[in-house]
Amino acid sequence: MNRIITNLNFLGVVALAILCMIQWQNNSKIFGQMGRLNQIRLDQATKLAEQDATLNQNSTDLADLRQRLSLAESDLKTTRDDLTAANQQRDQLKTALDKWTAACAARDEQIKQAAQQIQTLTTERDQAILKFNDLADKYNWVVKQLNDSRGKS
Repeated sequence: MNRIITNLNFLGVVALAILCMIQWQNNSKIFGQMGRLNQIRLDQATKLAEQDATLNQNSTDLADLRQRLSLAESDLKTTRDDLTAANQQRDQLKTALDKWTAACAARDEQIKQAAQQIQTLTTERDQAILKFNDLADKYNWVVKQLNDSRGKS
């Protein structure tokens, strides 16, 4: 019976050794998986931190873009208003230029008519002067004739 207990004890120790070895293998696998999972967790935490940083940067960029877009829209509205005002001013200037051109054409026509009138008056004056000179020459000749005839008598 002592031998049976010894054999049973031996078999129990062998069974316990086998169980310990199986448990050790299981624990090794679990710790290995736990190390890999911990490394994956750390990698994913790093990726999440990078993504959070990227999201924060993108959020900042989006806010900046919205602000710039708002400024661009207000600048565009101002530019449109300025363009409308410039177009109205251009139209007014064009109308004024057309009126000025018509006034210049009328003035040039009046100047042309005045020049023709001056030319006609100049010609008439020159003819009147020639007639006056001719008359003065005749008068002088008559006076000379009269003086000569009085002086001979």
